[in-house]
Amino acid sequence: MNDCIFCKIIKGEIPSYKIYEDDKTYAFLDIADDCEGHTLVIPKKHCTNVLDCEAEYLAATAATVQKIARHYVDDCGYDGVNIVNASGEAAQQSVFHLHFHIYPRKNGDGVDLFPLKGKINSDMAALAEKLSL
Repeated sequence: MNDCIFCKIIKGEIPSYKIYEDDKTYAFLDIADDCEGHTLVIPKKHCTNVLDCEAEYLAATAATVQKIARHYVDDCGYDGVNIVNASGEAAQQSVFHLHFHIYPRKNGDGVDLFPLKGKINSDMAALAEKLSL
């Protein structure tokens, strides 16, 4: 896609701080610089999100996410990672090229990615029936 910022990064038209690359995926630091090591992992083939991504590219992207997450914990001194994906406008997706955020975490770093919200008191049995495949 010609106007996709992530496609432009893959093509080298926009500079990035590359962390990892293989034949199907590309990982780079998020220039938001809002959390140390905040990394984006994307497939090299354009797709909008997990809902339309070919299984082969989704699997490759997930494998790269895992590879980088392990590297950050095993080799870079982090204690864990948060992995976040937003698929669709209602889920607050802002760049419409599939991407996963990896937030490397250290114990006591003060980063709060999961603000607690009150219980919404769903009818769990009805919800499970509605959502079951």
